[in-house]
Amino acid sequence: MKEQYNRIKADYEFAQPDEALLLQMKPQLESCVDEFLDGFYNFIWNFGESAEFLKDEEVIARHRSKIRQWYLDLFNGVYDISYFLKLYNIGEVHVKLGLPTHYVNAAFNYVRIFALGCVQKKYHDDSSLADRIKAVEKIIDINLDVLTSSYREEEMGRFLSLTSVEKTLLGFLKKISSYFNYLLAGALVLVAFFSIGLFGYDIYLLFSGQTNIEKGILTTLGSLLILWAAIELIHAEMEHLRGGRFALEAFITLAIAALIRKILIFSLSSEKTTDVLMYGVLVLCLSISSWVIVTKFKPLK
Repeated sequence: MKEQYNRIKADYEFAQPDEALLLQMKPQLESCVDEFLDGFYNFIWNFGESAEFLKDEEVIARHRSKIRQWYLDLFNGVYDISYFLKLYNIGEVHVKLGLPTHYVNAAFNYVRIFALGCVQKKYHDDSSLADRIKAVEKIIDINLDVLTSSYREEEMGRFLSLTSVEKTLLGFLKKISSYFNYLLAGALVLVAFFSIGLFGYDIYLLFSGQTNIEKGILTTLGSLLILWAAIELIHAEMEHLRGGRFALEAFITLAIAALIRKILIFSLSSEKTTDVLMYGVLVLCLSISSWVIVTKFKPLK
């Protein structure tokens, strides 16, 4: 294991001069620790799921203490096997908690910007400023590398634990899934063409006088709404084919658009009041479902 972490340091060309510079900067950068912590927590509270991991004041205080110590350790000048084991343990805790790697990467982006800004402010007239910045960047990159290695090992461990039959089945299912995704994309394009046909038919009825102007305009607007929802659904499926998540809320949007078209048509008839109310309730329920999916269950890659 010692050889592994020495290899990491060698790959980043992190040597004794870098360690010496970081230790030399420790007093100056320690003076920024409270500012760092305040900015760090303001930053991570922008993450939608932060409250799931920092549930109460006690957890936040304990987490703040650990983040403070981690920040100070960046500049302790000693980066031996115990230092790397501590980082690896932090990464394992993140994996067990289910913290997405996106949050880890985003948090490190804040750490990098803050630390480099602090170095530039404290040493802007120093001839060794460039070397100091490089040393800080190296230790931050090393930390990120070690922390995210826990995620890579977790994924690899899950894959290696599968039997040969399970691996073959998994590969087969992935291939079949990709074919069905392309089939779905084609079907959505077909739906969009039908929506254009529906819009054209509504225009024809309006100008041919087979429907009154008020109903014709509302029907045409409803058809345009369905066409817009279908196009949005195609865009969402294109993102899914590029590796994005499955956009369930886009399908809900299409259903809402179809219901709104019905409401626009039925609103002209006094005999359809019950139907209008029923469709209105359905639209409300679907809207709430879409909001819950977008705000509460939207995963990050």
